[in-house]
Amino acid sequence: MEDALILKKFAVPETREEAFTLLLKKYQQKLYWHIRRLVIDHDDADDIVQDVFIKIWKNLDKFREDAQLYTWLYRIATNECITFLNKKKQRNQVSLEDENSAYLADTLKDSSHFNGNRAQQKLQEAILTLPDKQRLVFNMKYFEDLKYDEMSAILGTSVGALKASYHLAAKKIEQYFHDTD
Repeated sequence: MEDALILKKFAVPETREEAFTLLLKKYQQKLYWHIRRLVIDHDDADDIVQDVFIKIWKNLDKFREDAQLYTWLYRIATNECITFLNKKKQRNQVSLEDENSAYLADTLKDSSHFNGNRAQQKLQEAILTLPDKQRLVFNMKYFEDLKYDEMSAILGTSVGALKASYHLAAKKIEQYFHDTD
């Protein structure tokens, strides 16, 4: 289903719910995994996905179409993740980096929703050692295969800064594998 058709249907009150259902079918799983890679916990990801789609429902009629729809959706999802992680940091009175991402790593290990093999788990553990921004950029590039200009539109960061963040993240992950072998 083309985004333009979804937006056209959403603009008509009689087909608004149908359009939103189409939007959910097209983007729900992609946004879930984008969110899940950032917050790790399945239940937290589910809650954030619900919040994201509530915001989308309330604001889709204001979407200006000067960006691609998925870029706008990812920006909402990313902002919700950042807000969630910042609130979690404040509740714990300590940054995720200061905790050495132990909480997220424990969540990953204890999750009944993680069904990856040891190599996948080790990669996730390595990713969790990254600072929040590098983790976000690495996940968007490595798992979602987003182009730097797409990430730039979502994150409001220059392409050069994103390339540098990804490069540093990849080097840190490589070093993590080297150090833990």
